[in-house]
Amino acid sequence: MKKYIVYILKSKIKEITYVGFTNNIERRVKEHNLGKSKFTRIYKPWEMVYKEEFSSEEEAVRREKYFKSAAGRRFIRKLLVGDNLPR
Repeated sequence: MKKYIVYILKSKIKEITYVGFTNNIERRVKEHNLGKSKFTRIYKPWEMVYKEEFSSEEEAVRREKYFKSAAGRRFIRKLLVGDNLPR
């Protein structure tokens, strides 16, 4: 059975993150670091800072959308810098 991975990348050159999903995480991160994605090309190199695995594409898409929401961005901020930022 295919597995789908929702991942969060962090740029090594700028304080910026990228959220995506794939069924082949190694290939996808490599593509981001080779500049094959229009948005991520500008901020490479990238490092993966978080990932979650799902058994269906629908679940992965739902989680990716969450990470792109305001609540999801707060989750990412806490993940990366802790909960010590002013709100």
